[in-house]
Amino acid sequence: MAEHQIFTNQNRERIRAVASSFGRAGKMLLKPGRILVGEGCLLKMCRRGPKPKVFFLFNDILVYGSVMVPGRWNNKQKIIPLEEVQQEDLEDGMAMANQWLIRMPHKSFYVSASSPEEKRSWMGHIEKCKALQVQTKGLPTDNDSEKFAATWIPDMASAICMRCSKRFSVAIRRHHCRRCGYIVCRACSKSRALLPNISSKPVRVCQHCVSSTEVEQRRKRKKVKHWKKNSVEDSPMQPEFETSSDEELEDENRYQVPTKWFNNQVEKEDYSPYSFIKPEHINPPVNGLNQQLL
Repeated sequence: MAEHQIFTNQNRERIRAVASSFGRAGKMLLKPGRILVGEGCLLKMCRRGPKPKVFFLFNDILVYGSVMVPGRWNNKQKIIPLEEVQQEDLEDGMAMANQWLIRMPHKSFYVSASSPEEKRSWMGHIEKCKALQVQTKGLPTDNDSEKFAATWIPDMASAICMRCSKRFSVAIRRHHCRRCGYIVCRACSKSRALLPNISSKPVRVCQHCVSSTEVEQRRKRKKVKHWKKNSVEDSPMQPEFETSSDEELEDENRYQVPTKWFNNQVEKEDYSPYSFIKPEHINPPVNGLNQQLL
């Protein structure tokens, strides 16, 4: 009983410290039953190339953000429910080694670890926590690839539009089709289409994808009309997610630290002793964000 109480108190302190590292813009992370499993710095493929991001794995969510002050201040907090995550192992690429793909309904991206061992550790911990979360909630296991967002091709991968082959310049800018992830020019992506898993508003779609999207939407509208005739309730609102890259204006940061994991198991029944990932999390800095801004 004493070990259980110690575990609970220390875990609460760590989660509060992680939340405080994102400042006032971050969301509350502390909740009953939530356990911080591990943290580390991974490379995330963004529009303008790989950038280091800090990742925190909990037993029910994956949190990541940009590093402002190593070990003390992060921003642009993103929270991913683990039941929405699908992982795909990949071979080493020219831009990133030890990479794999994290897919979600509203966003998908490549990440890379510093070693094959670290990659296997991250993928294994994420998969284990996801399996426990799905089992706890009694959710079905659904691996339908069509329900996940397309992965954006990095800007550096092509100097020409991948639809009309026009060369990009100051006047002809790069854009991304939200359906296929291709790099396209403005002329080839004038259309907008509703992709409910990405946004509640119409988003940019290339001409090649717009035809198939319209056919699919007409089929869905017929189903909705039929459903409304037999129901007095309106369909629930779809959540709105980001529809463009949030890393475009970020400065590249070379902060890199090895991934650390707790010694305890994810299962709630096991409260074996463990060490803090970072010593400073035992006593998180007071008003650290405000001190950095002054």
